[in-house]
Amino acid sequence: MGEKVVKMGGPNMNMGKVLKFVIPIIILVILAFESLTVVQAGHRGIIVQLGAVKPTVLGEGMHFKIPFIQDIVQVEVRVQKAESSASAASKDLQVVTTNMAVNFHMDPAGVNKLYQTVGMDYKGRIVDPAIGESLKAVVARYTAEQLISKRSEVSLQVKELLSKKLSTYNMMLDEINITEFKFSDEFNRAIEQKQIAEQQALKSKLDLDRIKIEKEQTITRAQATAESLRLQRENVTPELVRMREIEVQQQAIEKWDGKLPSTTGGAIPFLNVQK
Repeated sequence: MGEKVVKMGGPNMNMGKVLKFVIPIIILVILAFESLTVVQAGHRGIIVQLGAVKPTVLGEGMHFKIPFIQDIVQVEVRVQKAESSASAASKDLQVVTTNMAVNFHMDPAGVNKLYQTVGMDYKGRIVDPAIGESLKAVVARYTAEQLISKRSEVSLQVKELLSKKLSTYNMMLDEINITEFKFSDEFNRAIEQKQIAEQQALKSKLDLDRIKIEKEQTITRAQATAESLRLQRENVTPELVRMREIEVQQQAIEKWDGKLPSTTGGAIPFLNVQK
C-alpha cells in the first residue's frame, strides 16, 4: 500500500514543478503585452491612470505604460468633416435654412483636455451646436437678399465666429463651405417677380434712351439745316443773284436748238416765219 502512494505522488510533484515554472512565464508575457501600447497614425494617446487624465499626450508609435493601472485612449487628430443644416430668421424675418459643411481637427497638444471636459462625443456636444449657433447669429445680421448677394462675406463671418467657439474646446477650424441657402416658396416667387419687373424696367429704360437719342439726332439735324439756310440767306447779295440769273440763261441757251416756237402760251400767237 505504501509503495502505491509513493508512485502516485511522483507525477503530481512533477506537474507542480512545471506549473511553478510556466505560470511566472505566462504572467511575465501578459505584463509585457500590457506594458506596451501603439498609438496609430493620425491619432494621439491620452493616458488615463486609475480614472484620472494625465497631462502627458502620447504621439504616434510604441509607448510603455503601467500595466493594469494606466489605460491609453486614442483620439483622432486628422481633419474631420461635419455637415449641418440649420434654420434661422434673417434680418427681414425670412426663414432661411442653411446647409453647411465644416472641416476641423483636434489640437494635438490639447486632446487630453478635450477628453477630460467633453469626452469622445465632441461632435454631438460641441461641433454641431456651435455650427447652428454661429449660423443663426450671422444670418440675423442680413436680409434674405443680402445673404444671396453677400455670400462670401456671410461665410467669412460664420467662419470667424465658429473658429472662436471651437478653439475654446481645443478644436481648430480648417474651412467651411455654405452649400445652400433655402428660402420659403413665397419668398422665391417674390424674388422671381422682382427680377421680371427689373428686366421690364431695364427694357423700358433702354427704349426711352433710344427714343431720346433719336429725338436728339433729329433736332440736331434740323438745327444744322436751319443754320445752313440762315448762313445762305446772310450770304445772298445782288451780285450773287445776278450771277445765278446769268448761269440760268446760259444753261437755257446751251439747251436751245435754234428754232423759234410757233406759238406761245400767251393770247397772241407767233407767226410762223419758217420758210
